[in-house]
Parts: sequence; C-alpha cells; structure tokens
Amino acid sequence: MVIAPIAKPISQMHLAPGSVVSIPDLSWEEFERLLEELGERRAARIAYSNGTLEIMVPLPEHERPTELISDLVKRLLNATEQDYEPFGSTTFKQEGVAGVEPDACFYIQHASQMRGRRRLQLGDPPPDLALEIDVTSATTLAAYEAIAVPELWVYANGNLTFYILHDGHYVESDYSPTFPELPVKQLILEAVAQVWTVGTPAALQAFQMALDREQGLDQG
Repeated sequence: MVIAPIAKPISQMHLAPGSVVSIPDLSWEEFERLLEELGERRAARIAYSNGTLEIMVPLPEHERPTELISDLVKRLLNATEQDYEPFGSTTFKQEGVAGVEPDACFYIQHASQMRGRRRLQLGDPPPDLALEIDVTSATTLAAYEAIAVPELWVYANGNLTFYILHDGHYVESDYSPTFPELPVKQLILEAVAQVWTVGTPAALQAFQMALDREQGLDQG
C-alpha cells in the first residue's frame, strides 16, 4: 500500500510558542509563495538561507527583552545625537539568496534615505543595526550575512553579543561601533536583569541615570 503525503497550507499550522520548524531544500520561488501565504500579521519570524527556511515562534519571555532593548537603543541613539528610523521586524531579502526578519532594526547612517518609506524598494540598503533575541541558528546568521547588515546584536542566555560584518562574514566584537565610547553591553544587561524584578519603567529610569553618568551628565 502506498501512503500519499498530506499537503497542508503552512498558514493552517498551529505552532506553539518556542517552536522552530525547519524546511530544507526550498527554492526561492517556494519561499516567496510561503511568505505570501503566511502574510504580514503573524507572530512567527522567518529566516531563509542556503535553501533552508526556519520558522520561529517566540516565547512570551522573548518579547519583553525585545521591546526593552529596542527602547534602550533609541535612548542610546538620542543620547549620542544620532539620527535614526526604526523599522521593527520588516522582512529583508537578498533576491534569490536569503530573507530574514529581525526582532528589531534601525536605519542610522541611512536614516534620511529611508525616512517616509512605507515599503522597501529595490536598491534600498539593509538596516544599519539589527537585533535578534535567543538566536541559536546558523541559518539566521547566514541570512544576515547575505543581506549584509553591518551590525547585528544577539541577546541569548543572559548575554549580549555584537557581530560586525567583515569581508562578508560576521566577527564578534567587544564593543558596538555605533556607540564606541559607551559600555553598551554592561548598561543593557543590567537593564534587562532589572526589568524582571523592578519592572520596565524603573529599569528604563535606572538605565537613563547610568547613561547620564557615563556621559558626565549626572547632576548628582
């Protein structure tokens, strides 16, 4: 007896929070069709590289660090008087090669170019800084390399890692080139640890006070 495979639209799959589904040997055309089927209003994040698609559904505890660190990046950019435009979890693609959705991302050097964009256009640059929470997948990092995001922050297991694109590949860095004069890792990790005990407003306030001290703005 031959058992025929069951074909079911991926949009009808109900994945539990924390799930990761990997689909190998997927062509670019199939990836594009799946993206269209999944739509834009969804909790899942995708990463596509080297013919493999990963669909990840974040856990609830994933969202709080994402929102907090995104807010902290904005405070850092404001404090250092850098122009920026946040682009959230926009889908970025390198045609025929890779696609990825950051947990959060920012245009900084290209902020003025991207201001007012409602949709990405052909030839638009990648975001200058992207944020990922709890990445354990080589597919995800390879997708960012293919799209050529200059700076990627990965928060996982209570640690923050800075990846800098160098000759097409990521290398770890001890500091963020976007904020070279500030102890960004220390400041952010302290804020993330605090949010679970004192709450978001208090963690943000403590972060701002620490940032002011680092910049010599503490009024004592």
